[in-house]
Amino acid sequence: MTTARRGPGEGSLYWDEQRQRYIAAVVIGYTPAGKRIMRRGSGKTKTEARAKLKDVLRDHEDGLAIAPANYTVADAVKDWLAYGLAGRSPKTVEKCTGLCNTHVIPALGARKLRALSATDVDKWLAEKAKTLSTATLGSLHNYLNRAVKRAMARDKVKRNVVALCGIPTGQPGRPSKSLTLAEATALLDKAQGAPLEAYIVVSLLTGARTEELRALTWEHVDLEGDPPAMQVWRSVRAGGDTKTKKSRRTLALPARCVAVLRAHRARGSGRGLVFATSSGGELDAANVRRAFRAVAKKAGLTDHNWTPRELRHSFVSLLSSGGMRIEEIADLMGHAGTRVTEAVYRHELRPVLLSGATAMDRIFRVTQEA
Repeated sequence: MTTARRGPGEGSLYWDEQRQRYIAAVVIGYTPAGKRIMRRGSGKTKTEARAKLKDVLRDHEDGLAIAPANYTVADAVKDWLAYGLAGRSPKTVEKCTGLCNTHVIPALGARKLRALSATDVDKWLAEKAKTLSTATLGSLHNYLNRAVKRAMARDKVKRNVVALCGIPTGQPGRPSKSLTLAEATALLDKAQGAPLEAYIVVSLLTGARTEELRALTWEHVDLEGDPPAMQVWRSVRAGGDTKTKKSRRTLALPARCVAVLRAHRARGSGRGLVFATSSGGELDAANVRRAFRAVAKKAGLTDHNWTPRELRHSFVSLLSSGGMRIEEIADLMGHAGTRVTEAVYRHELRPVLLSGATAMDRIFRVTQEA
């Protein structure tokens, strides 16, 4: 008996001696140059090979290209790091690269991308949650999600399983804190005469972000105006933009800020950047942090490693303790609304947290007296 010849469009089925597998193949078309476009499926049996070919053809009919068999998670992540961060600042690229090389690639990099499952991602995140903060877990999930999403758009994988996975709760990060009035007063006293005096005073008394103060120029400071003010229009972020559009604001300067800035300008810091190195260059965040901690130590703040950004938290705390409404505080902070102010600085908003109890005491006292 002779084997029936396969009909047109049914493809071919043959044994590959080198691979020791059956190969099912079919021509689905031709390139502009006339070269045949083949789709193949392989298996240990003829049935398995035909089934694999059917899956390949189904993907083709659905408009899905078949990813290279050797394309790994590491390939996808490296491709995203190389081409998916265009326009980002060097520090952002450095941060993403460091986290991916430390936590993503060593754990998942060898896995074939099309074989990556939601279970793999869940187990990876759960393991990382034992040592990393929730915020860091969110960053890792975001990076892997964007890498796989980019790969999916380039027909390297059918779907993005990372997007189906939630972010577990990690280890608690170091909470931000704020100065009490007594601590703030001590800090301002010990800052007198220090190289960072003007920086500390302006940061604490205006609530400006450290990234905004490091980019502040004298042309944006008016010490003779009515009232004296500074225009917070720039930051050290990529492109010089502030964090948000609402962050671009003009703040009136308290009298103490005016006095210290005038003295700062008289000492020879009257051109270019308001807060600069001895050569007139931009201050480095690490140097600012180190100099600030030296002043904090002199002021007796030795319990924790204080950072310059916590002067902004202290600004909120002091205003809130003084009775200022949260809407006004949000405007001074450069927030588009009160949601961010409440979420990020909720521990410093004392009147907001105490107002309910105060009101209930007043209501029931009136009722009891009646």
